[in-house]
Amino acid sequence: MQWSEIPATIVAGHHWITILTAMFMHAGWMHIIGNMVFFWAFGPEIEDAMGSLKYLVFYLFSGLAASLAQIALMPHSTIPNLGASGAIAGVMGAFLVTYPHDRIRSLLLFGWWTRITFIPAALLIGLWFLIQLFNQVGAVADVETGGGVAYAAHVGGFIFGAVTGRIFEGFRRIDE
Repeated sequence: MQWSEIPATIVAGHHWITILTAMFMHAGWMHIIGNMVFFWAFGPEIEDAMGSLKYLVFYLFSGLAASLAQIALMPHSTIPNLGASGAIAGVMGAFLVTYPHDRIRSLLLFGWWTRITFIPAALLIGLWFLIQLFNQVGAVADVETGGGVAYAAHVGGFIFGAVTGRIFEGFRRIDE
């Protein structure tokens, strides 16, 4: 709790450091494992395109943009926010504009039927973004808890990454 971001506390001018610390904390093993799967799937290519130092700055700014989006949409919330998903959403946004034609190896589960296949990045990431956007609409409607997931952080981080990712790449971009 001490290092989690609480929007109402930030708006009141207290504990600003939690905007940074919260993006390095998680609510449990499944939370961090889920985030790391997405980070592993999309991060290495964006780091290659940007270079390590620019990638670090981009990641931190994506997390900051995600936090600010969550605070802006839920300023009175006293629900603690934590996790890397907003910053990782920024990486996904950058991946979408950098490598829109890539195909992502994905596990499809339909009841008992399971298959590993390649799905176009634009479809996979685009669908993920739409789910976050629609869930954010529902979270705003749930004024008491906001739904318990920081969807605005996902949307804000993603938009930041999609808009600024190419700027961070500069001349290092690898065309395929």
